[in-house]
Amino acid sequence: MALDVDDVIAHLLVAEGYAAVEDISESAIEDLQSVEGFDEEIAGELQRRAREYIEKRDAELAARLEEFGVSEEVRGIEGLELPMLVALGEKGVKSLDDLGDLASDELREIVGESAMDTDTANAIIMKAREHWFPAEETAAGEEAKA
Repeated sequence: MALDVDDVIAHLLVAEGYAAVEDISESAIEDLQSVEGFDEEIAGELQRRAREYIEKRDAELAARLEEFGVSEEVRGIEGLELPMLVALGEKGVKSLDDLGDLASDELREIVGESAMDTDTANAIIMKAREHWFPAEETAAGEEAKA
């Protein structure tokens, strides 16, 4: 396990709804203390380990992202998290055009179908395509002013 804890603690955490490291990292200490057998010291240590794991993982993912050459524009699209961006880079999706050329099922397959629903995939793809239609946006904006 990412937190380097024994099986008993891991099972307790999962049973209490802490399925991901992020759940532990973002949880209030008081909530972690409510797990049977956890005191403030154990809760604090678990949270510290979770945060350290996330920082290390994100640093490694960011380095891989740089290696793949994923553009800043793609990185800035809301809804694409670091692991998703790395998965896109691994598949050669590096620019807004690359992302805009995908169909929603292709995007979901790359980032993991459980990580994104079809509506979100479509919204991300349309965001990537916005730069393809600047004349329409300008015309629509001028019509709205009139």
